[in-house]
Amino acid sequence: MRKIIHIDMDAFFAAVEQRDNADLRGRPVVVGGDPGGRGVVATCSYEARAFGIHSAMSAARAYRLCPQAIFVRPRFDAYREASRQVRKIFLDCTDLVEPLSLDEAYLDVTENKMGNPSATRIAQEIRKRIFSETGLTASGGVSYNKFLAKVASDVNKPNGLTLVTPEQAAVFIAALPVRRFHGVGQVTEKRMQRLGIFTGDDLLKHSLDVLQNHFGSSGRYYYQIARGIDERPVVPNRIRKSIGKETTLAEDLADQAQMLTILGRQAEQIATLLQQSDSAAHCLTLKVRYADFQTLTRSRTLPAPFSEAAEMLGIAEELMKKTAAGRQSVRLLGLTVSQFEQDIPVVDPLQLELPFPLNSS
Repeated sequence: MRKIIHIDMDAFFAAVEQRDNADLRGRPVVVGGDPGGRGVVATCSYEARAFGIHSAMSAARAYRLCPQAIFVRPRFDAYREASRQVRKIFLDCTDLVEPLSLDEAYLDVTENKMGNPSATRIAQEIRKRIFSETGLTASGGVSYNKFLAKVASDVNKPNGLTLVTPEQAAVFIAALPVRRFHGVGQVTEKRMQRLGIFTGDDLLKHSLDVLQNHFGSSGRYYYQIARGIDERPVVPNRIRKSIGKETTLAEDLADQAQMLTILGRQAEQIATLLQQSDSAAHCLTLKVRYADFQTLTRSRTLPAPFSEAAEMLGIAEELMKKTAAGRQSVRLLGLTVSQFEQDIPVVDPLQLELPFPLNSS
């Protein structure tokens, strides 16, 4: 049986800002875009969350909820440095570290460098070292699989630690609202509720056939986690399936030439990542979000691989002709490449994409 720890830094970006600026401590801090523009909240302090502010919310709405909030632009160099410090602490314990983003990771400590048989004590030591060496707090979850460890890390936030033993798992899962299940988003939650599934206990009552009928290949995953089954290993060198860049525009844009300039910049960033990995892609996807928030994607797969920015921009220009961009105003543009010529490992959390665009990315 594995011993898995999930560590999640508490309000990471905002906590770094509060650590580095004493004037921000104890105050509602929002890290993200300009509230007077089209910016998005990347994260916020717990003081700001008390007003209903959350990640991915528009900065303008965050300001309406809390006019006294302090809005700060992200300082990614500071966040990366803090992430490096935290990751070193993880690697002092085990080589089996799977970063999910700058601020969270799974650790498999079944066998560990500390020679400690207690995953809970290891998690306590990790959190103690994180605070001592970075001045930041982290929450942790400990269990026998990734699903339970991740859910457990959210139970006693901030700065808490939760253990779910095999004996406790059934009761713990039964009481969980389905929205707390990793992999269940808002759309899936609503579909489950229409089936009378509101908690883990409700999910447990449905057969594998029923769940697969309603949720396709995900049905087996839901069936298993309702029973505390998650065999996924902690994988230190995860493989990228795609590389993408998005830009949320400060103002709605209808000029196609300007759109192509933005897409060209994104193509250059993607090309750099491909070249660093000595790889190429076969598929390019264009994402367009209109001013009315309608979002569509257009893709093209080529038999020959591509890796140059000019090639990507040419494909994107052809795909844009299959949209209403220009005839309709646009508020977001994005490019993603996939179907790589060779695997691109994710070996460093600093390479992972930020979850939300700000004014640009």
